[in-house]
Amino acid sequence: MTEPEGKTFVRGNDHLDRLLSDPLIAADVADANAAAEELDRTYAMNLAMIRKAGQMTQAEVAKKLGVGQGVVSRLENRDDMLLSTLFDYLMATGAEGASIVVTVHGHKVELDLSQLRRPRTEGSAA
Repeated sequence: MTEPEGKTFVRGNDHLDRLLSDPLIAADVADANAAAEELDRTYAMNLAMIRKAGQMTQAEVAKKLGVGQGVVSRLENRDDMLLSTLFDYLMATGAEGASIVVTVHGHKVELDLSQLRRPRTEGSAA
């Protein structure tokens, strides 16, 4: 087959690069990507949902934590717990970069839970 006169083949990536060189189109694409990421986010209503997202059983999490399956069941049904316990549970489920995000006076503040497991140095705030 021959190409119609005046038409030349343009690689898809080259076409995308040309389109994205336009700041307005690039901004629209960035906005669409941000909206898609927000839609893809899973909101866990409890710890069991996090474990299930990691495709793990209570027994598997228990083994990683070095406890019995019943302990994991009780953790998943507790009303409150220490942040360090929460961090350990999350790491056992395969979570990466566990943090808590809160909004204070319109500003999002993130607490990195891994900081709870680092040894304190002399003179650091308790």
